[in-house]
Amino acid sequence: MGKNKKKELEKLKLHQLTPQEQLKYEIAEELGLLDQVLQKGWKSLSAKETGRIGGLMTKRKKELSKL
Repeated sequence: MGKNKKKELEKLKLHQLTPQEQLKYEIAEELGLLDQVLQKGWKSLSAKETGRIGGLMTKRKKELSKL
């Protein structure tokens, strides 16, 4: 993770993200979309990209609930 990206995430942490929001940012980073989100916001993502994030969030929540 780049230095600037870490600084942006630290700013976000100051606002006390919910676990769901943290998961959303984590998945966006894994998909290589975090830079775009931090620069242009969530609205800059396509429907396909946001659907992918939502699908992965649902999948992970189901996995966590099984534990």
